[in-house]
Amino acid sequence: MANLTSLNNETHLIQSIYAIVLKGHWQNLLQPKLSSNLTSKTINQLLLHLSLYTKSPCLSWSFFKWADSKPDFKHPLLSSWTMIHILTKHKHFKTAQNLLEKIANRDFLSSPSVLNALVSSFNDPDCNSHVLSWLVIYYGNLRMTQDAIQVFEHMRVCGFQPHLHACTVLLNCLVKDRMTDMAWKVYKKMVKLGVLANIHIYNVLVHACCKAGDIERVEKLLNEMETMCVFPDLFTYNTLIALYCKKGMHYEALAVQDRMERTGVSPDIVTYNSLIYGFCREGRMREAVRLFREISGGAIPNHVTYTTLIDGYCRANNLDEALRLREVMEAKGLYPGVVTYNSILRKLCEEGRIKDANILLNEMSARKVEPDNVTCNTLINAYGKIGDLRSAMRVKNKMLEAGLKLDQFTYKALVHGFCKSREMDSAKEFLFGMLDAGFSPGYSAYSWLVDGYCNQDNEEAVMRIPDEFVRRGLGVDVSLYRALIRRFCKREKVDCAHRIFSLMQGKGVKGDSVIYTSLAYGYWKMGKVNIASDILVEMDKRRLRITLKIYRSFSASYVGDSGVLGMFWSHVVDRGLMSKSILRDMQQ
Repeated sequence: MANLTSLNNETHLIQSIYAIVLKGHWQNLLQPKLSSNLTSKTINQLLLHLSLYTKSPCLSWSFFKWADSKPDFKHPLLSSWTMIHILTKHKHFKTAQNLLEKIANRDFLSSPSVLNALVSSFNDPDCNSHVLSWLVIYYGNLRMTQDAIQVFEHMRVCGFQPHLHACTVLLNCLVKDRMTDMAWKVYKKMVKLGVLANIHIYNVLVHACCKAGDIERVEKLLNEMETMCVFPDLFTYNTLIALYCKKGMHYEALAVQDRMERTGVSPDIVTYNSLIYGFCREGRMREAVRLFREISGGAIPNHVTYTTLIDGYCRANNLDEALRLREVMEAKGLYPGVVTYNSILRKLCEEGRIKDANILLNEMSARKVEPDNVTCNTLINAYGKIGDLRSAMRVKNKMLEAGLKLDQFTYKALVHGFCKSREMDSAKEFLFGMLDAGFSPGYSAYSWLVDGYCNQDNEEAVMRIPDEFVRRGLGVDVSLYRALIRRFCKREKVDCAHRIFSLMQGKGVKGDSVIYTSLAYGYWKMGKVNIASDILVEMDKRRLRITLKIYRSFSASYVGDSGVLGMFWSHVVDRGLMSKSILRDMQQ
């Protein structure tokens, strides 16, 4: 009986408020008798009642906005969700989307429990599909990738079909975040939900293939597009050309250009720039220039075109032609930017023309072209090579004054410069600085240290490096020991390498395939075949194998040792320490 009375009172309250709203007497809603009874449930029912009775969202929206404007009042999440659905059902999409974004900014909507509660409150698949698709777009545009994925997954579980635009935004977000595998999984789920991909979705997937360098997958995708009667556009063709050029597949890239022209899609400057870049990076300047001369139609050479050609000429040791092309560029009103200057500067430094490099720097300053990290690193490296460390440090200090941060190339250039000048303490400080900055020195930086100390007949200093790491609170892993052992072996100081190996084992660090192979070959080359065989036996006991990557790396590093190295590889094969793929590679 009490429940029935409560229900009658609630119905009477809603009818009273409805009458007030209909007449526009908003102030009457502030009466204590009414306002004190405006619960979340009441507001929700009132919004639905107003929309159903008038067959329009206008009164519901007016009431919603009026309530929202009152001080100390905040619509509960369910009321906002109800209002969004009312607006959506009446095709007021823009207003509904704006309100959704407002509450998404305020409340945590991507939680599965929240989504489940909200979605279950409205059994309208079409509306839910609209609203959740907008939510995916909202999160995707803000690069809140995990939230977008959670909303999409909820749609999949509930069987709601996402909008094409939501699919495009989500896939694009995943590709930008380098979550390529997830992008393909999401795409397969979209297809299962009945989404028919359009050119925008396919373009995102083609772009994903380009970033991953996946030729096989992109060709399957093109076949799928053809089956679905989705025709490539300019973006598709340009992305394909960029991928083929990146892989050095020039014939395929030119075939795509021919195909696009036959299908009525005119190449733009991006098309030509990709093709020119592909030839320039391989030093094929004749083909690059031929393409440059073929540029026609609406395509006009831009900064990228000229800079690519200038860089190509510099890499092909034709600085005079690069400088001539720069004059042509300027005559057309296109003035070099920092990337163009960097290409010329790098070539001048390679040729040891430091004075000309400084003249170019003065020109950059006069034209207000700000140097970047590449500019500074090029100069530091050049000064280091000629032993002018004072100038190198001056450039480094100017970098910091200009607000630029030292990157791994800056540190490596300084380590190399100081090692070459045999200022080992300074070299070591920059190596530790590099590690403190979060960069990995890699084999090259460690090898310069080994070379520097060996040139001073101070191998003991190398032995102390791991302990110095520990004293500075730096972690010592196998990569450090590997680099030191490799370099000692390369310098034919195998006894020193073995001492490092013993120190490593004493610290409880286990060697890897590279370490064992380096030591075994080092002893083999010295004629100490028995010791080399013992090391390979230990390697086999630990189930370590020589991979194709290791085989190719050693073959390139010891290219002058073909006879001795060939015998070593044969011995390794006999012991079963190589895979069949390497044997095939050796036989080719």
